[in-house]
Amino acid sequence: MTAWSGDDLKHPSQDPGFVRIPQPDGYDLAPGCDHSVGRTMAGMKLKLDLHDIYNRGGDIDRALRAIINEAVAKRAPLVEIIPGKGSGALKKRVLRFLEQRKIKSQYHRVEKDSNNFGRVLVHFRWK
Repeated sequence: MTAWSGDDLKHPSQDPGFVRIPQPDGYDLAPGCDHSVGRTMAGMKLKLDLHDIYNRGGDIDRALRAIINEAVAKRAPLVEIIPGKGSGALKKRVLRFLEQRKIKSQYHRVEKDSNNFGRVLVHFRWK
């Protein structure tokens, strides 16, 4: 059984709003990491799926740092991070990363999705 089985669960790449972002040569968020851009009512939403790099610590931190930096550069109001459901260890790592002083100063708030344990939303407020 895969993590994406079930009637209501789909891999992010099956989402009609999913767009794989090609990176310039030598710049990869993390090998095997899904990174997409979608639209919300308020504007741009960035999405980072960590399923493929769950066991590579350096790649996880690099991907998280890159998505936060991209959100700041593009002034995106929302970043969706998908650590997956699993044991919760990857979600805890994501939340610890977001609590770092340098990172925390860049966003407005973090929302742990109450309907989907495997999803973390990072909200930004731009003036």
